[in-house]
Amino acid sequence: MSEFMPHTPDPNKISKKKQFYPVNERLRRYLREYDRAAPLPISYQDLLHFSDAYPLFDRHGRDTLWQTVVYDQSQMPLIYNGLLRIYVQLKSGGGESVLEQLSVQRVDYCTFGNSNPFRIRIVNLLNDNYDYFYFKKADASRIYGLELEHVLSPNRINYLVQDGSLIEEHIAGIPGDEFIKSYLDRPNLNKVRIAKEFVKFNERCFALLLGDMRSYNYVVVVTPDFEDEQYRVRPIDFDQESYEGRKSMYLPQYFKDNNPIVALCTRWLHTETMKQYQNEERTLLFRRIRSARYRLKDLIDCLRKDVISTPEKVQQLRHELAAHHQNQDFYQCQSMGDIVRLQLKLMVRHLK
Repeated sequence: MSEFMPHTPDPNKISKKKQFYPVNERLRRYLREYDRAAPLPISYQDLLHFSDAYPLFDRHGRDTLWQTVVYDQSQMPLIYNGLLRIYVQLKSGGGESVLEQLSVQRVDYCTFGNSNPFRIRIVNLLNDNYDYFYFKKADASRIYGLELEHVLSPNRINYLVQDGSLIEEHIAGIPGDEFIKSYLDRPNLNKVRIAKEFVKFNERCFALLLGDMRSYNYVVVVTPDFEDEQYRVRPIDFDQESYEGRKSMYLPQYFKDNNPIVALCTRWLHTETMKQYQNEERTLLFRRIRSARYRLKDLIDCLRKDVISTPEKVQQLRHELAAHHQNQDFYQCQSMGDIVRLQLKLMVRHLK
């Protein structure tokens, strides 16, 4: 069990540009088996053929680092119709009778980060309600992260894959950096509950080896309860699934962006209480592993035979986890999949 401590002066330097890993045939079979593969009318490459772009600002006039793109009139009907059909397929399995009441309001493109996603805003013409989904390059590491999150976390993930294209449902919530800046000091915030949830989120990321949970890579979901509010922290970026070599990359508590919320945790929770919440999360993880053991086995079998990181990072991570768990079995791991399998086994070992 990791000790919950704030960021230290030794900074964690994450890889500046992560390598993309192709989706191999074994993983494609898994995606078909579990209804993740689907024929798409347009591809990620098609969306790159925009003719112009201009910066997108938020309601406070700040640059969002997204650009709203514009397509030639000759291309726009084909692209927009394809986007609407993909949205309907993602949301309702392809029933196209609702297409006439939907419209593409905006297509945004982000050049920041690794995945360079497109964010599509869909509006319902009957009531002006809007929704988003994301169009990204398919990367095996990210897909494994999405699947592990879907199978082993309390959160369900909706996405589709075809060839080099990945479609992801929008995950609603308050971005972590905005929550820390604008919500953390509010007098009505239940500080004990948000501290509890962050401790459990920290434990879950480490168990699943999901890295790079800096404050802008997760959201906080606030749910009103009959007497107070409940909180859940959800990752929204899965680029760094089992990719980095440093153990600390998989512990959100060590990212400088998260220092304010880590300080809140150490102020409002006793050490023994933190351990209790860590054990609660491991217990839930153990139950999910048992209930989804066949699907998880199929996924881990794919992952163990896949390449989603460099040999140097595999070697570094197995060394650091061997020291953390005091278990030499990590030195027998030949891939990130082997490490994930052993990590999950050890994280819930004491619960059996």
